[in-house]
Amino acid sequence: MFIQSGDEVLLIHKKRGLGKGKINAPGGKLEEGESFREAAIRECQEEVGLTPLNPHKVGELRFRFMDGYSLYGEVFWAYDYRGIARETDEADPFWCPLHSIPYQSMWRDDPLWLPLVIQGFHIAGWFDFDGDTMLSGRVDFLPLKSPRPLPLDYSAQATGP
Repeated sequence: MFIQSGDEVLLIHKKRGLGKGKINAPGGKLEEGESFREAAIRECQEEVGLTPLNPHKVGELRFRFMDGYSLYGEVFWAYDYRGIARETDEADPFWCPLHSIPYQSMWRDDPLWLPLVIQGFHIAGWFDFDGDTMLSGRVDFLPLKSPRPLPLDYSAQATGP
C-alpha cells in the first residue's frame, strides 16, 4: 500500500519477516475472507497507524523463490489517509520525496516497476529470486483506466537494479 501526500510517498524500514532490513511499503498477507484491498488497508493500519482512503489497484506482482516459496500480491495507491504515522514492532515509517526513492535499499525488482506506477501505469510483474538475488524479471504495463496526477519529473528513477 503506497500512500502519496503531495510529492512524497510513505515508505517503511521493514523490521521483521520477509524483507527484514529493506525499505518497502506497508503490506502483508491476506486474512481469511479478506480482499486484497481490505488486507492492504488493514496492514497499513497495523504497521504504521495510517488508514489509506480510497486506495486503487495499480498492479499485480508474482514472485518465485528457488526454495519453492511463491507469492502473489496486488499493489495499491492512495492519495489521502487518516491518522499519524508511527513506528511499530513491524515497521519504521518515513515520508520520502518521489524523486529520491532509495531503490538501492529495496528489493531488486522495485526499480523495474515502481517508477512506472509513479508515472501512471498499471503494472504486472513476474520475478524469480534466490534469497535476495533477483534471477529474472519481467514487467508489463498499460496506462491506468482512470487518470492519476502525473509526477513532476522522475526520469532519474528509471534506472535498473
